[in-house]
Amino acid sequence: MTEAIKQTLRDSARARWIALVILSFTMFAGYMFTEVISPMKPILERTYGWDSSDFGTVTSAYGIFNVFLGMLIIVGILLDKFGIRTSTIASASIMIIGASLKWYAFKGGFSVTEEINLFGLVKLKEQVFYAALGFAIFGVGVEYAGITVSKSVAKWFKGKEMALAMGMQVAIARLGSFAPLAFGAYFATSQGVPFTILMVVLFLILGLIGFFYYNVMDKKLDKQIGEQTVYDSADDFRISDLGVIIKNRGFWLVALLCVLFYGAVFPFYKYGPDLMVNKFGVSESWAGLLPSLVPFGTMFLTPFFGSIYDKKGKGASLMILGAFLLIVVHIIFYLPFMNNVVIAFFNVILLGIAFSLVPSAMWPSVPKIIPEKQLGSAYALIFWIQNMGLWGIPLAVGIVLDRTNPGVAAAKAAGEDIVYDYQSTWLIFVALTFVALLVAFMIKAEDKRKGYGLELPNIAK
Repeated sequence: MTEAIKQTLRDSARARWIALVILSFTMFAGYMFTEVISPMKPILERTYGWDSSDFGTVTSAYGIFNVFLGMLIIVGILLDKFGIRTSTIASASIMIIGASLKWYAFKGGFSVTEEINLFGLVKLKEQVFYAALGFAIFGVGVEYAGITVSKSVAKWFKGKEMALAMGMQVAIARLGSFAPLAFGAYFATSQGVPFTILMVVLFLILGLIGFFYYNVMDKKLDKQIGEQTVYDSADDFRISDLGVIIKNRGFWLVALLCVLFYGAVFPFYKYGPDLMVNKFGVSESWAGLLPSLVPFGTMFLTPFFGSIYDKKGKGASLMILGAFLLIVVHIIFYLPFMNNVVIAFFNVILLGIAFSLVPSAMWPSVPKIIPEKQLGSAYALIFWIQNMGLWGIPLAVGIVLDRTNPGVAAAKAAGEDIVYDYQSTWLIFVALTFVALLVAFMIKAEDKRKGYGLELPNIAK
């Protein structure tokens, strides 16, 4: 007679879903801060005298340290080496430090007219520099938190409803994007920009407190898992394991799809509200309301598509469909005669569907391609590559927008009723989506060749 396997916390649906909610709340707060100034571009131009390049500099700063200092690779290695619990506290603390500096820059801690000369190469307004620096520090923390949460969800839902859980985590986090996009400009207009940012910093502090509670649960789970498994030193993470990831073609295709797809969506959060004002005639106070429908819709659709992947499979096919829909979306935004607000409404709904399809299939596919002990580093490398897009694309959009609309920023700051022409700038997004579709097809072909099982269900039978 065989001895029954001892149950652990993750065998309890209640425990693993509580763990998921706690993990997701901190990402909710992180996504709130990521988008807190996104709907404020016209307000910042009028209040602080910014232009599109200033706005692009600050919003693109999110990925500077992650890309050029390799911080995401470093924190991924730290996650695999020192574990989830250390990483939760470290990542949340870094977020709070960076967010506080950015808030202080808008509160009036730095000049809006004096400039800082960076290595004799570029001059930035003092306020812009420190706001960007704070956002860059925050970007390290939120991406560190992201890979930690991804690995945590994979740990708690192994052999369970993994795609649904990852979809729910993304859905809760996207609610964090929805809130500032929908209401941030309104609060900034009525209560001021610094007050609006400070409120989100307080949410980050609550997220840190939540991580402390999660760590109690995680420690108990580790003890239970340790009691029913035999330790093997071969399972320890080693630096040489990075070679296994780097040599994996499937990994690189997923990473490339990630940077292309997210590069065509997240910068829309930054410039979509301004597009609504300049092309569709939406008021500044509610500029982010339509773009906020994108993360709001993904709250429901991402878990839905994740559940389909769990039960039916077809992960690679879901990625292809999402990439195709994204092409349609950005072509509609590009065409100059498509300027009715009703068209914009239905287009952001379509964008929400596309943005639900790809992540719901992409993130749960990574554990099928990469072994568990290397998973933290794999997610870190993907996020590092993603951050190249999150740095470069918003900056490029801001620069191109200024150069194709000379004098518009100054005229707006002077109170003139003038609009930006976004048509040439939007070609950046159109190009990204076509390449993303090609890569999605390549992922499906690689899955067929290697047998990763991306088209198979996740729930073990």
